[in-house]
Amino acid sequence: MKGKKIINSPEMLVPEIMEGLVLASHDQLHPVPGATALMRNDMPEDKVALLIGGGSGHEPMYTAFVGDGLADVSVLGNIFAAPTPDNILEATRAVHRGSGVLYVYGNYAGDNMNFDIAAELAQAEGIETRTVRVMDDVAVARHEDRRGIAGAFYQVKVAGSACREASSLAEAAAVVEHARANLRTIGVAVRAGSLPGTGKLTFELADDEIEIGMGAHGEPGVERRKLPLAENLAREMTRLVVEDLPFRDGDEVALLLNNLGSSTLMELMIVNRTIRSVLGDAGISVRRTDSGPYLTCQEMAGFSMTLLRLDDSLTHHLEAPCCSLGFTQSVGT
Repeated sequence: MKGKKIINSPEMLVPEIMEGLVLASHDQLHPVPGATALMRNDMPEDKVALLIGGGSGHEPMYTAFVGDGLADVSVLGNIFAAPTPDNILEATRAVHRGSGVLYVYGNYAGDNMNFDIAAELAQAEGIETRTVRVMDDVAVARHEDRRGIAGAFYQVKVAGSACREASSLAEAAAVVEHARANLRTIGVAVRAGSLPGTGKLTFELADDEIEIGMGAHGEPGVERRKLPLAENLAREMTRLVVEDLPFRDGDEVALLLNNLGSSTLMELMIVNRTIRSVLGDAGISVRRTDSGPYLTCQEMAGFSMTLLRLDDSLTHHLEAPCCSLGFTQSVGT
């Protein structure tokens, strides 16, 4: 069974996404000339710039998290494809204000290659860059191979605040590296999303099956099994995340429940009950809970849970005010 989309031409998906976002922003965003990238209109001078990006099709990540206290520019690739080096470089030039540019993006081979090429070209032009890849997926055993999934939202949020306040690129990068070291995510899927234009499903899964550890594009997880009760699933996911860091008795965390596309708030809140119970039994307190679609995979049914271990610095940056199409919060939220 193919997926159905309300689109025009498949070849015009990215330009039309960009145009829609600019119109919805009401003068907060503008396209970067000569690039498939969106930039904030109120970019301060002398600021450490934050550049994020990745394949389209995961909205609101990364496209809608551009604004004060978040990213300064986002570079869009085609659907589920890395942005090209020339687009990244053009966005880097546009956003550079003399204090360097921090790159934050998911740890995927195509993104790594293209952002590294752009960084080398920027360096040749005298623009300093630093990179802190998102690597939060505990379903991948080797840390250096870990995919960047929904924990990207917390990493971008911390990065946005750090880049606004930092006196140097190195200082901002150190804060974001600290956030990454304390960030862990696991995802599950019960139904595939589909590719715009073709309707082809991104993976196949039986009606009574669930994939534990499914990646954001349909990459294999750690196990495929019969669909369990929500309580049992939530306990297993929480165990995998908690044991990986590991999180310990006395830790304070932020909890992100990410809807991968077509799961419901009902489902997220049902699993939230068990997650909070398991964390409470482990002596781990939850300071804040964020729930909803942060990184989607079209209409994939499933969700991910992310924990970010907090300290004074990370709490400050996570709770700092910000304003964007995809996420806005006031002081002390």
